Amino acid sequence: MYEYAIAWEWLSFAVRWLHVITAIAWIGSSFYFIALDLGLVKRPGLPVGAYGEEWQVHGGGFYHIQKYLVAPASMPEHLTWFKWESYATWLSGFAMLAVVYYGGADLFLIDRSVLELAPWQAICLSLASLAIGWILYDLLCKSPLGKNTWGLMALLYIVLIAMAWGYTQIFTGRAAFLHLGAFTATIMSANVFFIIIPNQKIVVADLIAGRTPDPKYGVIAKQRSLHNNYLTLPVIFFMLSNHYPLAFATQFNWIIAALVFLMGVTIRHWFNTTHARKGQPTWTWLVTVVIFIVIMWLSTVPKVLTGEEEQASLSPRQQTFVENGHFEAVRDVVQGRCSMCHAAEPVWEGIARAPKNVKLETDGEIAAHAHEIYIQAGRSHAMPPGNITEISPEERKLLVAWYETTVEGK
Repeated sequence: MYEYAIAWEWLSFAVRWLHVITAIAWIGSSFYFIALDLGLVKRPGLPVGAYGEEWQVHGGGFYHIQKYLVAPASMPEHLTWFKWESYATWLSGFAMLAVVYYGGADLFLIDRSVLELAPWQAICLSLASLAIGWILYDLLCKSPLGKNTWGLMALLYIVLIAMAWGYTQIFTGRAAFLHLGAFTATIMSANVFFIIIPNQKIVVADLIAGRTPDPKYGVIAKQRSLHNNYLTLPVIFFMLSNHYPLAFATQFNWIIAALVFLMGVTIRHWFNTTHARKGQPTWTWLVTVVIFIVIMWLSTVPKVLTGEEEQASLSPRQQTFVENGHFEAVRDVVQGRCSMCHAAEPVWEGIARAPKNVKLETDGEIAAHAHEIYIQAGRSHAMPPGNITEISPEERKLLVAWYETTVEGK
């Protein structure tokens, strides 16, 4: 059993690393071509059918690039298709979802204080949401509304907010953010697989056959590419968010997710405008900072929104321990709710070593990790995963009060 847990841990690491590698490849090529496309210049003397050109320098050499909206008069022998970066990113991401969240559903996917689910039910809901999300998005794009690009993007934003709320009503906060990223990434990769690449292949086939390609295929692919452009940065945020519990494991996490999508728009607008040589709208960075500050504010569950005090009352015994600086109550909570995993020899099935090598068995170990306990189990609900050990709200408040009065207050 010990060897199985070790092998599973390394498998998790391997698929995560592979996902990072493939995502870098996809996002890198996507960012490059967006910048290239926006920076194209129309000059006299371009070949027939050429839309614009760009001169670039990199690695000690010069590159002369020309773009054709349809295709050149004659097809080149070698044509590079940028598609496997997208496919590999999605496949490796799904593998990570399966290994980490499906394989560890009880810890990372299910929060029984949110919704009582069996692992198979949670997994089916996860799979269904990804498939239904793409189908709904694709139908919207193909509907009459799809002719209005910005109206469609506004409706898509509403759908994403609804999914953010829905995921937080089903899964753990960690899994909700991860799924929102997977939901968005599925739309992006499916755009490449089902729309962009097939449309380009139709154009190529028409050219080879001597037919004039229909421009509509390029227009449709361009719209989907625009969506991918604005969705990229939020996906990165959600994939990184599992390291930051104040983002995913607080009361207003779905609103935070909604604001993350807006930050993606403001940042991409700056890059798109700059690459198109239409100025540098620095106001977008100010807006981004303001949104981020609002996110930070929301993560603390402010009284003005909840109508409740941030720290509800402790029991008289707990308050006495906090005021007198005693440690027993805190130790009881940590050892009773956390040490079955955070131990030299974890007793929780499937965990061979303490996560992140954080051990919480002795007074010294608990004191050394006071800040992590405060953030992960006090200020947020990230730990225990899925509240598997059923830590109570009062116990969380005790951890907060202990840290803020006897640790941070020193």
